[in-house]
Amino acid sequence: MTGVAAAALSLDQFPSHQWATVLDVQRPESAEDRELALRLIEIGFVPGEAVRIVASGVPGREPLAVRLGHTTFALRRHEAALIRVVPGAEHHG
Repeated sequence: MTGVAAAALSLDQFPSHQWATVLDVQRPESAEDRELALRLIEIGFVPGEAVRIVASGVPGREPLAVRLGHTTFALRRHEAALIRVVPGAEHHG
């Protein structure tokens, strides 16, 4: 495992208001979750993209308001858990 991969967290575990870089989107076993992973990739959660959690709901920190480029998405924690990120981002909005 490389140093970058070792530092990776799922987006749902990443602290709010800190920039991260998308490492990848996990490829789940279930067909439903594979479709979800594909949708996440299609809307822009691709390697190298800057992302941060800008707000979270209460209680349970759901949904998460996630900033990706110039767009903010509401993601369920289950969805955010499929996105692996590393701390920091070179380019952000």
